[in-house]
This record gives sequence, C-alpha cells and structure tokens, in this order.
Amino acid sequence: MEGSVIAIRRDTRVRTPSVRINRRIRAREVRLVDLDGQQVGIVPTDEALRMAEDQGIDLVEVAPNAKPPVCRLMDYGKYKYEAKKQAGGKKQKAQQLKEVTFRPNIGDHDLVFKVNHIREFLEKGHKTKIRIFFRGREITHPEKGRDLAARIAERVSDAGSIDIPPKIEGKNLTMILTPKKKV
Repeated sequence: MEGSVIAIRRDTRVRTPSVRINRRIRAREVRLVDLDGQQVGIVPTDEALRMAEDQGIDLVEVAPNAKPPVCRLMDYGKYKYEAKKQAGGKKQKAQQLKEVTFRPNIGDHDLVFKVNHIREFLEKGHKTKIRIFFRGREITHPEKGRDLAARIAERVSDAGSIDIPPKIEGKNLTMILTPKKKV
C-alpha cells in the first residue's frame, strides 16, 4: 500500500445559501433588527434565535461583514421570493428586429397579408426590417422597389415610422421601421 494515492471525491452539488439563516449564523453576538425594521440592539445569537423561534420566523444575516453582523427577524421564504422578484423586475424586454421579405412584383393580396404582419410587429414594439430582394434583371428597375417601400410605409404609418429610409445594398433594398410611442 505504500506509495498509493487515494482520491477523495467531493460532492459539488451541495450548495450553501449565500445568506446565512438560523443555526448557520456563526457569530457570538449580532445586531438585531425586528420585523418592523426597528433596531433591538446587540444581543447574543442564542437569544436572537430564541426570539425568532418564539415568533415562528427566521433569523437572517443581512450584513455579514459588519462588526457585529446585522441580523433581521423575517420570513426567509418571503425574503427569497422578493429578492427573486426584484432581480426579475430589473430586466427589460429587449426590442427585437423582425424582418419581412418582399419581391418587387408582389401581388395585392400577398402585400396586404405581409403588411398586416408588419403592423402586428410594430404594435408589439418590435423594429421591423423590410427587405425587397431583386432576382435576375429585376435590379434594373429599382424604382419598383422604392415605390413598394413607400406603399408599405404609407400603409403602416399609423403603427410605425421610417427609422432608416430605403437604400439598395447589393440585390436588396432595405428599410427599417420603428414603432410609434404609445401615449
């Protein structure tokens, strides 16, 4: 057995909460804040735990780096729920860029159908990119694409406005519409 190595495997799945609660608080004494937010003062940890158990709530360490650590009497489940809710509330819904493609010789029904999609995107608050692509010799008539872009912009003028005017990029004519601000 001499010279053999024994591998010790640690279980990495066990996570300790980032906030210490109840018996996990290691300090001898803590600065205690009650349910109403009033400071009780510096009390021994055992006494603070007894107070929490009497009221049927948890002792939560809210400022572990303070001397002595600040602990609060509260419902830990409710505290976690509020913290999660606040973290989720800070996120803003990202505005997406939707794209709708057209051909310069599109039929009337198809145009109405696609314009309705553009209107839906704009009403939901998304920027919308209009792409009119030319195949073969269609590029020799860019005025057809510009006319189509103007018709589209006119039909959705109640829901959005032109952000980037029509421009030709290779065999595509592109235009970006932005939603109008809701009042």
